[in-house]
Amino acid sequence: MSQKGLSAYQPILIRIFKKEETLEVWKRHNNGTYMKLRSWDICAYSGDIGPKLKEGDRQAPEGFYDITPGLMNPWSNFHLAFNLGFPNSFDKSHNRTGSHLMVHGDCSSRGCYAMRDGPMEDIYGLGREAFKGGQKKFQVQAYPFRLTEKNMEKYKDHKWIDYWKNLKVGYDAFEQTKQPPKVHVCEKKYVFNLTDEQAQQISGPADSCPADLDMNDDIANVIAL
Repeated sequence: MSQKGLSAYQPILIRIFKKEETLEVWKRHNNGTYMKLRSWDICAYSGDIGPKLKEGDRQAPEGFYDITPGLMNPWSNFHLAFNLGFPNSFDKSHNRTGSHLMVHGDCSSRGCYAMRDGPMEDIYGLGREAFKGGQKKFQVQAYPFRLTEKNMEKYKDHKWIDYWKNLKVGYDAFEQTKQPPKVHVCEKKYVFNLTDEQAQQISGPADSCPADLDMNDDIANVIAL
């Protein structure tokens, strides 16, 4: 961190890529943008690419999740853990169910993202220190794979391609700005980087999106760059 001009107490962001079996930790630099600190191999995850739908399907979640201090578990049976907070408001709007979906150690998964114990100690410690530095919550972006144009073309006929197009809006926002996108849900879709006025127009995850929201392929999205 010192070599990159970063402090242990600066905010973090985590990105997870199933197909690449990779977890990345990014930290905020003094200029306000995020810089990748390092990545680790995911030791195990269950299921396949695609979102978690119901309790017991052994799928690891995909989507955008906020981790608060209350979701951190230093006493986990799986060495160390933090809960993803599944189901979030998007998941609930689609009646998706599940519980105890975590990133944890012990290299054993039944719907979680499992790391080896050593890397999990590093990841957990980075989250803990960021909270000590004043971060209220950190964002986890969980993807089926890197949402590049090449990969999207490769999976264009997959049953979940429309969902991944929705995730890609947030993925692209971070790629372009290197700042965590602000995430909201309306019309059962993720929307990103709304203005405060637009956000105030959303009353619930299944309700209408703001009228002035850009619409692309029936996926509501906005990127404020």
